[in-house]
Amino acid sequence: MKISLIQTSLAWEDAAANRDNFTTLIKNINGTTDLIVLPEMFATGFSMNPSAVAETMDGSTVTWMKQMAAANSCAITGSLVIEDDGNYYNRLLFVYPDGTYKTYDKRHLFTLAGEDKAYTAGTQKLIVEYKGWKICPLICYDLRFPVFARNVEEYDLMIYVANWPQVRTLAWDTLLRARAIENQAYTVGVNRVGIDGNGHSYTGHTQAVDALGSYILEPQQTEGVFTIELDKQATLDTRSKLAFLNDRDNFTLA
Repeated sequence: MKISLIQTSLAWEDAAANRDNFTTLIKNINGTTDLIVLPEMFATGFSMNPSAVAETMDGSTVTWMKQMAAANSCAITGSLVIEDDGNYYNRLLFVYPDGTYKTYDKRHLFTLAGEDKAYTAGTQKLIVEYKGWKICPLICYDLRFPVFARNVEEYDLMIYVANWPQVRTLAWDTLLRARAIENQAYTVGVNRVGIDGNGHSYTGHTQAVDALGSYILEPQQTEGVFTIELDKQATLDTRSKLAFLNDRDNFTLA
């Protein structure tokens, strides 16, 4: 599977400007791709002002995601601020080429920034099936909570979309590799660069790690589109040779 990871600065609380920027970046993808991955809250930056920036599921940014998926004959995923039934969500969409989609609402809200006061937490883990792959998409702070991410579904690829600040880059790099190793799955992290409206600095470190913890794409620090190709059979071979997942603990999430 070919995956294009887009790392860029985000215009603060300006969805139209961000859509225009991503449209340009997507046009610069060389050749075809199967999946485009955008950062967390890619339309606004990590805003704690949902009443001002939230869109609906039939709003401009969801419509744009469907258009991008159709125009490029690929899937596209990333999270944005959504108002739904009177609540605000940090909601990831996984949009298929035909315009259908699945959603995941961020479970672990970032209390340090007051995300838990501005948004409603999700409760359900999402596993997406696409082109013979099982994919587990998660959002930023979820990275710190391995129990929720535990690979009990035999997924092949885990994706984290993020606005992860520069000051905690070491944790980002370390935990992405840990998640890949413990779950024996490709793990991709897509982050932003630049400075947001609150003055927080981001240096990206978008990356991809294989099931043994080795880099497919080393952490990137510049704006760009990084296309990688993943081999599912390599992961299956690793799991067959090193059958560590067979020894998983059984648990039930409350």
